[in-house]
Parts: sequence; C-alpha cells; structure tokens
Amino acid sequence: MKITAAVALAPERPFELINCELADDLAAGEVLVRIEACGICHTDLAVKLQHIPVPLPKILGHEGAGVIERVGPGVAGLAEGDHVLMSFGSCGACGQCQLGAPGYCDEFGMINLFGQRRGGSGLRYRGADLGGYFFAQSAFATHAIASARNVVKIDKDLPLALLAPLGCGIQTGAGAVLNVLSPRAGASIAVFGVGAVGMAGIMAARLAGCSTIIAVDVRAERLARALELGATHTIDGRAPDLAKAVAALGKGRGVDHSLDTTGVPEVVAASIGCLRQRGSSAQVAAPPRGTRFPVEASVLIGGGLTVRGVVEGDAVPGLFLPQLIAFFREERLPLDRIVSFYPFDEINRAIEDMEAGATVKPVLRMN
Repeated sequence: MKITAAVALAPERPFELINCELADDLAAGEVLVRIEACGICHTDLAVKLQHIPVPLPKILGHEGAGVIERVGPGVAGLAEGDHVLMSFGSCGACGQCQLGAPGYCDEFGMINLFGQRRGGSGLRYRGADLGGYFFAQSAFATHAIASARNVVKIDKDLPLALLAPLGCGIQTGAGAVLNVLSPRAGASIAVFGVGAVGMAGIMAARLAGCSTIIAVDVRAERLARALELGATHTIDGRAPDLAKAVAALGKGRGVDHSLDTTGVPEVVAASIGCLRQRGSSAQVAAPPRGTRFPVEASVLIGGGLTVRGVVEGDAVPGLFLPQLIAFFREERLPLDRIVSFYPFDEINRAIEDMEAGATVKPVLRMN
C-alpha cells in the first residue's frame, strides 16, 4: 500500500516527506495502524544526528497513536477500528520479558533501534528497501505496522493526539518517578532538565505527594511552566555549585531523590551530588556513545546512594499507560499544558521549535 512518511536521510538534512510502499502482508502477532498523530522525541533526533549509530535513511517516530485497520494471524484482544497508543517493542520470550521488564529485553536494541522484523521493515522506496519498524512502528508516517505487544488499546472517547506522547516520553519521566524512585509522601525530589520527560517527572512527583519538588533548567519559560505543573522551587541550571544549591532546598541535608533527563556529565554529577544520605537518583537520558559520568566514589559509597539507569520508566506499557490515562481522566496529568500540535508536513518546524525551547512536546497530526 502507498503511504506518506517522513524519512531521515542524513544528519545534516531536514526530514523529507516521501511517498513510499508499505507491505500489505502482516506476520503473526502484527497489526496495521492508521496513524492519527505521533509525538517527536529526542531519541528520534539522536538517531537522525547519529548520536545513536542506526543506519540511515530510516523512517523514525515512536510515539504513535492511531486506529487499527487490520490484524494479522494470532492477534487476540485487538480488532479493526480499535484506537491504540503505540510504545516500544519487546520479544516477549527472553528472561527480562518473562520477569515483567520488557524495557530491558535481550532484543531491545535490535527490535527498537535497528527495526528487526521478520521479512524486513516492509517499507520500499523507488524499488529499494527502506529502513523502518523503528521501535516496532516507525510512526512518522500515515500508516505503520506494529506488533500486538507494543500497542495499547484505549477508549474511543479519549483524544488520540494528546495522549500520543504517553508511549515514550511521558511514560519515561513518570515511570522513573513512580516505578523506580517510588517517593514516599512528603519526600523531596529534584528534576534536572524539564523538557517533556522532566515535566512528566514533575507531574508524577506531585501525584506521589512529594512536598519539595525542585525543577532545574536553563530556560526561564520552562521553569515557569514547571511551577504551574507542581514544582515548588526552581533553580537555574547555570547556578554556581549546582549540587549544593539544590541540596540546600532539602532542609540543608540534600534531597531524597533526583531525576536527570539531560545526560550532560556535569549535570548528572550534580544530580547525584545533591542527594542526602541513602538517596536515590534515576538517569534516563541517552547521550552520545562514550559519554562518561563523573561520580566521586566517596560521595556514592559514603552516602549509601543508589544510582539507577532507567529505560522507558521501567514500565510494562499495557499496565502503566492505563494508569496514566486514569490520572489524565482525573485531570491530574495535564498533558495539554505541555503538548503543541503541528501538521505532519511541518515536522522540521516542530523540531526547530522543540530545540529552541519554544515548545515542550511537539505532536504531529497526520491528517
């Protein structure tokens, strides 16, 4: 079938909308989704810029939301016409998947980054194979093939476009707080970098009942937005001795928890250095390969600190996304405060706005 897709051709070139072919045949366990909307995530840009060395050209996009048009053999619980959110893929058979940790699937990289799919990506352009099946979807397109494992059925009265970012960015930030850090009511937390993932962390900290929620960023407009969404304090990320400035807000002894979304080594160091004794930090960024974080051993060991790398918020999408949707229905997850919509053909303007800080979370509308 003919579809329109945005293809990443090379790091220095903008995304280009093309007409290409998507395979009509579905393998066992697959579904064909008509994409209504897709969020833009920094991981998409990291691949395009080759910070993550995935071969180009490739169709990216991994926060898709849409309507199922067809189901393949062996698919249970999904049918034509169902509204779905799309998240990351996993094999379902390895030890991590069997333990309920699909974000750490043995095949995570091959499925999600390199688009491993039986029979190839299913995409062709001008007679040649085209890289796709990114995060088992490649949702920068009007249609995508996904697996039943990485789509989550939602009620038809819910706004597909607004909820699209739940599949990765919001899931990552909220899950890092709720599933990994698990702060007690009244705890203190600092969130370093309040883009979409960090804003999700701020909202989740408020849901958890944290009494001190510190937003750290270099953009004043984002710090102001963080205050609206639940932050109790803000700090400019360029402040001298950033770790000490944050720690001072934790009753002078440091904060209980921190979340870093930046991956910037000196900021990561501050996110660990600001912790109180036996504090915990979640690290969710994907900086360029070879990046190393400077952590002083005496601080880490002497403080009894816990530092965790976190993928996709340690979430099982089929369980966690419905929880986030419940918060949204209760008006406790105000996604409308961070999402901005763009027509599909303005994907490059949406990225420019995100990089400039003019928008927190851009979402493309395919129609």
